[in-house]
Amino acid sequence: MSYHEHPDDSVDGPAHKRPHAARTDYVSALYGSILAASVVAGASLGSFPRLQLVLLLLITALVFWATHVYTALVGDRLAHKSLTWEEIRRQSAREWPIVMAAVPPAAAVMISPVLGIGVAGTAWFALAIAGAELVGWASAALVRAGATRRLVVVSGAVNLLLGLILVAAKAALHH
Repeated sequence: MSYHEHPDDSVDGPAHKRPHAARTDYVSALYGSILAASVVAGASLGSFPRLQLVLLLLITALVFWATHVYTALVGDRLAHKSLTWEEIRRQSAREWPIVMAAVPPAAAVMISPVLGIGVAGTAWFALAIAGAELVGWASAALVRAGATRRLVVVSGAVNLLLGLILVAAKAALHH
């Protein structure tokens, strides 16, 4: 069983069942959001800081996406499943939210000059967008799964805390 699958259909009790319709892979979106926030928090930029940050966000997301696809495919091979082009496409699509989660922070970096945000503020702006994404994806996943309002709020708070840890790390390490 991959980390995307759950042995139990319930989220917080048997009364709350997950829909069986096609789903967005919230795990990959959450992972991509925390990855983007980590990249922004740890970035040390040179002569072209905005371009470098956009490229760093997108390239890092693509590398992690490819790594997730590869490891899932290797895991399937170890489980004696045949490797087909369809399986490669399926795993690639399943993990694509990792890359898509880097797009809003990268877009924030690209539009920051239009908003009059300086280079130092740009990183904070992108980090705020990644943090909002983290809370948003976690909340969306739980709402879609039929979780209680309390669980959605608690999960949002936990994900906000994770984002704030990255903010604190950026503040401590870059000042």
